[in-house]
Amino acid sequence: MDTSIETTASFGAFISNVLGWTYFLAWSVSFYPQIILNYRRKRQVPGLSIDFLVYNVYGFACYATFNTAFFFSDSIRDEYAKRNDGHQNLVRFNDLFFSYHALVLSIVTFVQSFLYKRAPAQESSLVVRVFFFATATGAVLLSLFSTAYNVVYFLSFIKLGCSLIKYIPQTFLNFRRKSTVGWSIHNILLDFTGGVLSFTQLILDAARSGNVGEAFGNPVKLGMGLASIGFDVIFMTQHYLLYTDRYDPRNFEAQLQFHSDGTPNYGSADNSDAESRSTL
Repeated sequence: MDTSIETTASFGAFISNVLGWTYFLAWSVSFYPQIILNYRRKRQVPGLSIDFLVYNVYGFACYATFNTAFFFSDSIRDEYAKRNDGHQNLVRFNDLFFSYHALVLSIVTFVQSFLYKRAPAQESSLVVRVFFFATATGAVLLSLFSTAYNVVYFLSFIKLGCSLIKYIPQTFLNFRRKSTVGWSIHNILLDFTGGVLSFTQLILDAARSGNVGEAFGNPVKLGMGLASIGFDVIFMTQHYLLYTDRYDPRNFEAQLQFHSDGTPNYGSADNSDAESRSTL
């Protein structure tokens, strides 16, 4: 009987590890299509929300800090255990590695938006600036008057906030432009895969520990998974159902011009360019 239980536990741990590294791979690779697309469009980024890029960099910086603290700090893990009936926070090495990998690639994409050509109206909004100032100020004040544990958890909620709202500017930009040109669908497909696998691993680990409530012990991971799934469905709907008229980004400059507000001007393309339209 004990052998059967141990075998089941080992199999559960194996499945969890497979899920963890698979979602890590899917989410990690998801950052590359946008970087490549920006370059292939002759180094132009119209159609890409600057607010989305800012939220990504800021959010993953907070997430990397959160994972680092829980993975390396005994005092923070002990504090979590005291507040959660002895249970441990479910931060794994693949979570740590992913957060730093995502941060680096988010910075690369953000830098591209400054180095490459973009529409005149492509600037960060007042909303994202206020969000950054308010939350960063809150983190600094908390670090002065509270414990490291509370600061780390506050950073995790900043990341959760970024995950919940970062897709809104891009969704609205696609809607306003009636186009997904400049926004990589491969990024979305991989992100959707990672979100499903991350959520599955979190629930599996909580079930294996005998405390389903532990799934909520890592609100960032849970929130990231659910938010990415929800918005990815919206983006896939926009790309495949609503805004299917688009151009091959490799011929972007010759085929597609933009108005000053970033909306596409199809009138500048000649008839021969119509052959390069794609609905994939």
